[in-house]
Amino acid sequence: MPMNPVIRRAGIALLVLTPLLALIAMAGSAGAYSTQYCSQVPIVYGIPPWGFNTGSPITGATGTYSRGHGDIDLAANTVSGIMCQVFRVRNQPDRLIIMTVQHHLVYHSHYGQMWGYPGNIMKITVRVKSSTDPGCRVGTIGNVTLFASYNGVRSDSVQYFFPAACKDHDHLYHGPQVNNQVPPL
Repeated sequence: MPMNPVIRRAGIALLVLTPLLALIAMAGSAGAYSTQYCSQVPIVYGIPPWGFNTGSPITGATGTYSRGHGDIDLAANTVSGIMCQVFRVRNQPDRLIIMTVQHHLVYHSHYGQMWGYPGNIMKITVRVKSSTDPGCRVGTIGNVTLFASYNGVRSDSVQYFFPAACKDHDHLYHGPQVNNQVPPL
């Protein structure tokens, strides 16, 4: 029995459009994924002079996420960059802070030791540049310690230290989901 030409064309159109619609849906969700958190901090591809991310963005009702990157001049003992951190509390708006890195490199070592492993350590000072957390005001100063393990071990960490008003953003990210690049001497 011959097929109705209209039905046949609709079937062909459906076959052609299905993969295209799937690609559009994936691109839409990828765009939401990359802009939902920390859109002010561009994702750097390749290996930056220093940088990190703490794993996948938050998918549940609670959690935290952070990323950052920048430049460093070990000879001049200076550093620059931008970082973000989002803190999600159940049934409340997300608390996002964007930080700029202050120029003085507080501490750096290629012979550091954390979590029982050797690695590179970098300690920096940050200033809150923008905030959606009503308790954590713009201009607040904090400190961050970055640890990048080496010799094939994945025990990287990022730890934030803030004064009382921003204590909700005192977080330790540690483990194989953390990807940290701290330059050697």
